[in-house]
Amino acid sequence: MSDRLTVKANTTLMPFLAIQLQGWSRSTIKQRLKGGCIRVNGEQVTRHDHDLQAGDQVLVEATARGASSVRSQLSILYRDQDLVAINKPAGLLSVASPKSKESPHALGILRDQLSRRNQPVRLWPVHRIDRDTSGVLLFATSREVREAVMERWKDAEKTYLAIVEGCPEPAAGTIDEPLRLDPVIYQMHVGSHPDAKRAVTHFTTERSTARRTLLRVELETGRQHQIRAHLAWLGHPVIGDQRYGTAGARMGLHALRLRIIKPGTNKPLVFETPAPADFLALFR
Repeated sequence: MSDRLTVKANTTLMPFLAIQLQGWSRSTIKQRLKGGCIRVNGEQVTRHDHDLQAGDQVLVEATARGASSVRSQLSILYRDQDLVAINKPAGLLSVASPKSKESPHALGILRDQLSRRNQPVRLWPVHRIDRDTSGVLLFATSREVREAVMERWKDAEKTYLAIVEGCPEPAAGTIDEPLRLDPVIYQMHVGSHPDAKRAVTHFTTERSTARRTLLRVELETGRQHQIRAHLAWLGHPVIGDQRYGTAGARMGLHALRLRIIKPGTNKPLVFETPAPADFLALFR
């Protein structure tokens, strides 16, 4: 996950990060510093006592740019001549972003991973999941296959796991509230509006503690930031979601399962990957 922070008053780096990244342990912040994941005004900083001036821009990244962990091979869940499904780690973009042109992304890494000398592989993203969400991500090997999958996308079944603040009451339900994107702050607004589009999210409680709940979430529609915006509107934002809740070590959202109809057939294809350890650690 990446956090972009603006310094309001002169200070030093460690106290600033401790205040801004509430919920993070000092050891986690120090690990990010030591690992080269902190940048001030675009320059990598590793000293905890680095001086900050009002107006400085601080970027906290999931991994250092060029780090081997990002460049390592992605886990392939399924592959045939038409489709490739992967398990995308949290902190990695699905595709290139205009605002993060230098950041690694799953499309580029997978393309390099599958290509051979004189045999480049071309891929088209069938869908996207947020940078800070882990889990199932699907690509097509041609534009025609992608379009064929999208023709029946309304029949796709998309299941997520979400760890949220508090305990929803009732423990299961449906959120049927329209969403519209505010392009200025790049955030979804919930509620009726001429520009809003229908969005429906179903949720069921899997487990809960006094402070956090693990939800199983089914999407009837697939709007941008739908789960995050809907659950925040419900009063139970996703853990670690800085945009709609509170920043944290990682966001508590995982794309568990995707079921589609394979193009040219009426046969279902199911891709599934269990939640990773760092996700489950948020609940414990």
